[in-house]
Amino acid sequence: MKEQIRRVIRDHAGLPVDIEAIGDDADLFQAGMTSHASVNVMIALEDTFGVEFLDSMLTRSVFENVDSIAAALKQVGVPA
Repeated sequence: MKEQIRRVIRDHAGLPVDIEAIGDDADLFQAGMTSHASVNVMIALEDTFGVEFLDSMLTRSVFENVDSIAAALKQVGVPA
């Protein structure tokens, strides 16, 4: 799952650094992801995994790092 998450981040977050160079718990916003880019990441994640994030999950903290995204995807039913 984390490999797919990293692929989505690489393709949609617009990070100025390689996603492979940062850890699963590294803050993506500090790495350069904007709020607008996080929306693109969210939509791409929904498309990739065939899920919809709950409205209550649409917060900065959910999309802050690979680990938090993986936890949110598990919450909406994506198997680990």
